[in-house]
Order: sequence, then structure tokens, then C-alpha cells
Amino acid sequence: MLPAPCKLPSAPVGLSLWAHSAKLDSVYRVHRHDRDPVYRVHDPGVYQTPCNLFYCIYSVLSSQTPEKQWENDTRLVTEFVLVGFSNLPDLRTTLFTLFFLTYLVTLSGNVTIITIIHVDRTLHTPMYCFLAALSLSETCYTLVTIPNMLAHLLMESQAISIAGCRAQMFFFLGLGCSHCFLLTLMGYDRYVAICYPLRYLVIMRPTVCFCLGALVFCSGFSVAVIETTMIFSSAFCGRDRVEHFFCDIAPVLKLSCSESADKALVIFFLSILVVLVSFLLILLSYAFIVAAILKIPSAAGRRKAFSTCAAHLTVVIVHFGCASIIYLRPRSGGNPDEDRLVAVFYTLVTPLLNPVVYTLRNREVRVALRRTLARSCRFLNKH
Repeated sequence: MLPAPCKLPSAPVGLSLWAHSAKLDSVYRVHRHDRDPVYRVHDPGVYQTPCNLFYCIYSVLSSQTPEKQWENDTRLVTEFVLVGFSNLPDLRTTLFTLFFLTYLVTLSGNVTIITIIHVDRTLHTPMYCFLAALSLSETCYTLVTIPNMLAHLLMESQAISIAGCRAQMFFFLGLGCSHCFLLTLMGYDRYVAICYPLRYLVIMRPTVCFCLGALVFCSGFSVAVIETTMIFSSAFCGRDRVEHFFCDIAPVLKLSCSESADKALVIFFLSILVVLVSFLLILLSYAFIVAAILKIPSAAGRRKAFSTCAAHLTVVIVHFGCASIIYLRPRSGGNPDEDRLVAVFYTLVTPLLNPVVYTLRNREVRVALRRTLARSCRFLNKH
């Protein structure tokens, strides 16, 4: 049975409240899939809701009135529900443990690289400055998605506000695009180091490196502003389930009230610009690098030159391979479960490869790590 209508006062404020409520349809309380109560249109008449004068006053004075939650008899979404791994309830604890341990290793590895490069003066070169920036970018990149995913694995509620979703997408896209541009810059750095070794320190002087690094992050976040603004420029209605464990482009775009084909096409071309063009520039750099290495007469010299590029090339292949699978598609026609699996790889596993690859395959980093550890042990023994 519906509750009794609000008995509003006869004072002027009461009249305005009654006039406001008379414009609204009667509502009844229903339950969504996540068991949160919402109001839905039933039939014209008096605005019937539990007798709560504060709610009636709030609905008049607040900008978020019940009228604004509806458009052409369609419920507007005010928050999203991240589906995540809710279809695997029995594996939640196992997934949380696995992801949490992987995240700790990733975080500690990237922080270790940043610390070693900062402490050891022999690593104060453009190549390792860019590596420190890459590790910092990876650390922030994982902070945007992984803690929220871990929290949702433990909690029943998987809701995220539209503002929170917008912020998460902005930082995720900004750091992801910056990561692509930064890998391109690191490829250019290797090109200058191998093809113009005598002029390397002149071309890649600190001022130039700082400006290039700033340009990389400004460009990445500029792309993120454009894409995020396009996606959230219209309201979301009907469904509120995001088929992902974070707010990614395709799952959120599907929930838009307006036609999203044009937006998807523009975002697709931006993805081509970021992912494909960056990758082609890296390939171009390595084409010149290979041509220069083949001219080195000694086998030891060629092997040393290749070893300086191997770690970077490994990270490039993994990062751009995953990005191409997800973002170089006009419309997301793939299986959401498969997309989530790939997303776990490039949000959790790929950031782990950065410290592992650069630590195991780079002799200078290994030597600097041993030197730093020995210095720390001597300091602790003295105190």
C-alpha cells in the first residue's frame, strides 16, 4: 500500500511546495538489480511519498529535484555500478589476494627504481631520467584503478558516482596517453644515443629533456580532456551497470542517452593518433637504430648497443599490444569478460614488467641497486 501524501502547511511556502508537488507524477518504490530503492512514474496525480516535510522542502530548493532525474519518462542515472568480478563470487578472496600481492610488488619495484635513479649519481642521464618518469607514471597509473578494484572485491557495494567515474577516466586516459608518448620519447632518446653518440649530451641536455617531458604529459592529459568531455557531455539513462572493474571508454559510452556512434568514431581516431602514430614513430626510431648498429664493426659493440634497447623494446611491445586490442576498435564488439581479462593484464601485469625488465636486463641498474644496498647496510651498521 502506498504511504499517505505529505500534509503540507497552508503558509506561502506550503503553497509553493504543494504547487511543486502537484506537477509531479505519483510514484511508487521499486527495487533495482542492486536493491537500492528508486522512484518510478506510475500514474498522474498527487505526489505521494512518505510524509517527510524536510524531503518536500529539499525537493523544491535543491537543484537535484526528482523532475531532473527523469527525461521523457526515462530514468536518468546518477551513479554507476561497476560489475567488475561480481560474476565470480567464490573467487573474490582469491582474486583479492592475487591482485593485492601483485600490486605490492609493482608498487615497490617502481618506487625502488625511482629511488635508485634519484640516489645514484651515475644514473643521472637522460635515459634514466625518462625511466624514472616512466616508473612514476606507472605508479600513478595503477593508483587510479587498482585500489578501487581491490575495495570492490571486499565490499558488497560496487557503486561509483558519475563525478568519481569522470575523474577516474580522466586520470586513467591522461596517464595512459602520456605513457605512450613517453615510450616514444624514450625511443627517440635511444636513437640519438646510438646514431649521434658524440652529440648526445648536447642534443639531450637537461633543459631539452625537461621540456620534452612536460610536453609528453601535457599532450597526454589534453587528449584525456577531449575524450572525457565528449563521453560525459550527455546524460546517462536506463542502465547503470558498467561492464568493467573501472570506468573505461567503451563500457561507459554504451550507457549514454544520446546516439554515441559519432563520439565513438572521434574517440577511435584519437586512439589511432595516440597508439598507432606513437608506435610507428618508435618503429621508425628503431629502424635507424638497427641501421646504425649494423655498421658497428665489432660483435661486442653491436651486442652492447642492442642490450641498451632490449628492455625498452619489450615494454613497448607489451604496452602497445594490449592498447591496440582494446582501443583500436570502432565499437566494442568483444566479450566483456575477455575485455576485463585484457584490462587486468595492462593495468596490473604491464606495470609490473617495467621494474622487472629494466632491473634484470639493465646492468647499470643492477650495479646501482647493489651499490645502494651496500651503502644502506653500512649506514645501518654504523647506527
